Amino acid sequence: MRGSIRGLLILTATVAVLTGSYFPISAYLRERNQPIFRYQNVVRGDLIQNVNATGTVEPVQRVTVGSTASGPITEILVDFNDRVKKDQLLARIDPRIYQPVVERDEALMQTRAAEVLRAEAKLQQARNDERRALELQKRSTDFISATEVDQLKFNRMVQEAELSVAKTAVEQARANLDNSRANLEYTEIRSPVDGIIIDRKVDVGQTIAAQFQTPELFIVAPRMEEQMHIYAAVDEADIGLIRTARDTDQPVRFSIDAYADRVFDEGKILQIRLSSTEKQNVITYPVIVASPNKDLSLLPGMTANLSFQILEKKNVLKIPNAALRFYPPKREWVHPDDRAILDGIEELNSAQSSQSNQTQNRSAAERAEVAKQRTLRHVWIARDGLLRAVPVTTGISDNRTTELVSGDLKENDPLVVAEMPKQ
Repeated sequence: MRGSIRGLLILTATVAVLTGSYFPISAYLRERNQPIFRYQNVVRGDLIQNVNATGTVEPVQRVTVGSTASGPITEILVDFNDRVKKDQLLARIDPRIYQPVVERDEALMQTRAAEVLRAEAKLQQARNDERRALELQKRSTDFISATEVDQLKFNRMVQEAELSVAKTAVEQARANLDNSRANLEYTEIRSPVDGIIIDRKVDVGQTIAAQFQTPELFIVAPRMEEQMHIYAAVDEADIGLIRTARDTDQPVRFSIDAYADRVFDEGKILQIRLSSTEKQNVITYPVIVASPNKDLSLLPGMTANLSFQILEKKNVLKIPNAALRFYPPKREWVHPDDRAILDGIEELNSAQSSQSNQTQNRSAAERAEVAKQRTLRHVWIARDGLLRAVPVTTGISDNRTTELVSGDLKENDPLVVAEMPKQ
């Protein structure tokens, strides 16, 4: 009997101990398994939407200076980076094969001019003979016959024609002389514009052969200290935004590797060209950005990293982009009322992975509707140990934050952005 009572007491004590330790152990396990989240707050401030691209700095204009004259280069008067004025002498080609031609044509010109004088003298003589014959004929027809008068008349007409031929020969000689003088002048290579020599492709002693193709001797860049152009390649998906930025006169900011700590912020969209380029199935369009270059910091060939400002909004609520990307990996962390949202996300991800090709089969209207729905999102907040979903409508975005257009959030509300690893 005593043994039974002792056993009953021991059993009762054991049950009491287990019952007393259950709740602390359960609380400890629950606290240990509770996830730890990292938060970022909803903030208020300015937001700028940008489209990023890369481009190459080039002069506004490249003027190639060539030569129509052939021969060896005897003198070069400029070098790389030299500033030149319009009509300034840059180089000389050996003129020895052109100078004799000019002298020959000058002599021929003098000969043709002398022939004109001789033709004029003969014509004047023929006119005098004809006039005298007509006066004699008026006095008496016996003094001179009609045949002789006709001969004198037609002789005068022949001399008039000879004078006309001589004058035409003078014009032909003058044209030949102008041509030979022009060829001689072409042996002096002169700058067609004011600018800077950015390339020199010849040296003294080099022979220029211009019979079949005009050789390039120099490249002159005008107005480099005033303005430079940046040729950017913009993806076709962003061209609509770039047009909006151009129409609203938004600025373009860019950086250059040579000046890593400097931002050039005076760029303007000058032109969106229609000549598309396809490379590895990616379509891009050239966009020309103009930028001042007073200190000549921008040099031809530099690589520019551009940010096209599309839209700027002042004093708006901003959601961290990390909060828009986050969704709970475990259902038990989510409040039961919001688990259907998580199920919908999982179903959507599964459908996208198994039927990714269906996007191509959607109609234009369906694709437009999908694009509109991209602004309807969910963010997550922690409340009473569980995650609750907050539906939001988003607007423009930059690399870190997105505009909050509508949603039950206010400034400084903490949003879940990631799960923290446990120690």
